Amino acid sequence: MFEVLAHRLTIDNSQFTMRIISYNVNGIRSAMNKGFIDWLTMYPADVVCLQETKAWKENIDCKIFHQLGFRDYWYSAQKKGYSGVAVFTKIEPSNVEYGTGHKVSDDEGRVLQLDFDDVRLINAYFPSGTTGETRQAFKYAWLEEFFVYLERLKKIKPKMILCGDYNIAHREIDIHNPKGNVRTSGFLPQERAWMDKFFSNGWVDAFRTLHPEPHRYSWWSRRFPTVRAENKGWRIDYINVTEPLKKDLIDAEILPDVNHSDHCPVFLEINI
Repeated sequence: MFEVLAHRLTIDNSQFTMRIISYNVNGIRSAMNKGFIDWLTMYPADVVCLQETKAWKENIDCKIFHQLGFRDYWYSAQKKGYSGVAVFTKIEPSNVEYGTGHKVSDDEGRVLQLDFDDVRLINAYFPSGTTGETRQAFKYAWLEEFFVYLERLKKIKPKMILCGDYNIAHREIDIHNPKGNVRTSGFLPQERAWMDKFFSNGWVDAFRTLHPEPHRYSWWSRRFPTVRAENKGWRIDYINVTEPLKKDLIDAEILPDVNHSDHCPVFLEINI
């Protein structure tokens, strides 16, 4: 099926529906040991964007994914067992780009980009600042550099989809305890201001466009064992699109019952 779709995409530019999953697996080998492959076999996705793979391609038996009809693309950190992103797709991309040219970010394997005709799909693992001031400063610098990069890219690729773990809860509705986390990395004023700027410059919060309701989260701290069952979480995982694709949104979901990680998958269905 994916070969047929790829042929239609590159030859006659026909519109079709693409189903995208974005998922911080917090270690792909760990997720696979917890049933990730069985779930992927059952869930209908055309493109799967993973963050925090914590593995190099040679560490994984990729035949499992090939048997499910996926092509696989990896961009791993130079440091073993750290960071990294991967994309599994049943639709052949017309182009693949690794990184952004920002060496510090690229050394950590944070951005992988695929083109599907005139649509650029970006899988990004935004830095976390939870380990201290040094990494928080790196996060701020990374956010500003990435924003500039996206603004330049948007001029030549106006149709973009940005999947990933952003490590930021944008608004109070996106976090269980906003008042108690105003000084916590991931909900700091400067981080939220970056999200305001991002959405004010041609990007659309795809999930919120379709789901304005509260108590929808994608990450739960493992420091407190009961918070996931109690749904005391954060929405920090997104699949966002640029304005030209807003009219093509079909469905978006968060899948909290899928439990291979401290995150859960987020889903987008869109006409391409």
